[in-house]
Amino acid sequence: MSEQKNDFTEWYLKTIQQAELMAYSPVRGSIIFRPDGFELWEHIQEEFNQFLKTQDIRNAYFPMLIPKSFFMKEADHIEGFAPELPWVTEVGDEKLDEPLALRPTSETMIGSAFSDWINSYRDLPYEINQWANVFRWEKKTLPFLRTSEFLWQEGHTAHADEADARKRTMAILDEYARLAEEFLAIPVYKGQKTPSERFAGAVDTFSIEAMMQDGKAVQAGTSHYLGTKFAEAFDITYLTKENKHTHVHTTSWGMSTRLLGSLIMTHGDEKGLVFPPTVAPTQIVLMPVGPWKKNPAIMEKLDALFATFKKAGYRVRLDDTDNSPGYKFNEWELKGACLRIECGPRDLENGHVMVKVRDLAEKNKVTFEELDAYVAEQLAIMPKRLLEKAKARNKANEHYDINTLDELKAHIEKCNEAGTVPGFVLVGWDGSEETEAKIKEETGFTTRNIPFEVPMEKEFDLVSGKPAKHTLWIARAY
Repeated sequence: MSEQKNDFTEWYLKTIQQAELMAYSPVRGSIIFRPDGFELWEHIQEEFNQFLKTQDIRNAYFPMLIPKSFFMKEADHIEGFAPELPWVTEVGDEKLDEPLALRPTSETMIGSAFSDWINSYRDLPYEINQWANVFRWEKKTLPFLRTSEFLWQEGHTAHADEADARKRTMAILDEYARLAEEFLAIPVYKGQKTPSERFAGAVDTFSIEAMMQDGKAVQAGTSHYLGTKFAEAFDITYLTKENKHTHVHTTSWGMSTRLLGSLIMTHGDEKGLVFPPTVAPTQIVLMPVGPWKKNPAIMEKLDALFATFKKAGYRVRLDDTDNSPGYKFNEWELKGACLRIECGPRDLENGHVMVKVRDLAEKNKVTFEELDAYVAEQLAIMPKRLLEKAKARNKANEHYDINTLDELKAHIEKCNEAGTVPGFVLVGWDGSEETEAKIKEETGFTTRNIPFEVPMEKEFDLVSGKPAKHTLWIARAY
């Protein structure tokens, strides 16, 4: 059995370290983003910032330290985050008058600011985003997917009424799905979270869920309609056209560096990382092969190609190290370079190069005249191919014929024996938290979301056998 299929988590940990995406930090549960790892996040930032600009949503930044009294104003919020909050209680040998939390999210800090900034209907909608680090003291960690400190964006908006706030909530969810599927080639399941899974203090939470190659789920982005809960807690009111003071309706939404873990676990293979060119730190790597040091014309040609590709805006590297070709091939495949272009004495003599696309098996001979067009074509079609491959794998690991808890247990046992993945299971739900809790307790599966597009309606609850109020996806999750 392959290493990836035998122990997926071990493959993941080994790959991200060998490919130099991250390193462990001396602080428990936190990691160092090495340049390639951080560049992945930078490309996601660039893509999402373009969307924000089309929506006239501007970036801001708020303090990391949040007074304890802010959290106490919204009971559900503090209850939801209390177990994960790290506190600052003293500076030097001086005790602070009030404990300060390291930000787990910024609803409270931004709510306080909004109460000062929003006064009239003319101020609405008020919409901002921040790129920041947040802290949640995780007991069980996994790099990128679950760490005590991680990076994310969090958007916060205030609106005159519920309809406008809900419209923004759903527009963001749609953009998260587009970014995941079109930019990162990660297929996702859009839907609404159950009450037990929604954000602390939200009225409704919506998510995109991604299925990894081992069948586990990753919550890849969430968008929340907060109603007037935070507006009431922080006295965020505005004067209407009718000269009445009323509370705003707020939203918040976020995606994090969990997307990097999702990207790796969706596309990676036995050789290492596979990235769509949209986000890859290295789109093209140029490499001299054969006895190239005896033939200066090879490097002259590769230098010229490098300059051409660089000018065209590609992320290109030139590997002229002394390592053997086999070593260099393996290294760049491990790091997820999209295209490898090789040129040796015979290639130069015959007017062509050999091109290897990362996710395809064969090399292709491409003439110098055709190379620009070939590179552009391959980089354009690679994300679509990766997306379709991931969609097909997801489809093969979706299960619709499991209708009781015993059948779910039998399915899991069968998968364990066969070395296959349990995947996503579509089940009926009677709407009670008791049935959700029993599924989790007895199988380790959790509810992912109530999908907007239901493949089929389920009539009865998986646990109670009562008529189903909803049909939802369940899975094991990171």
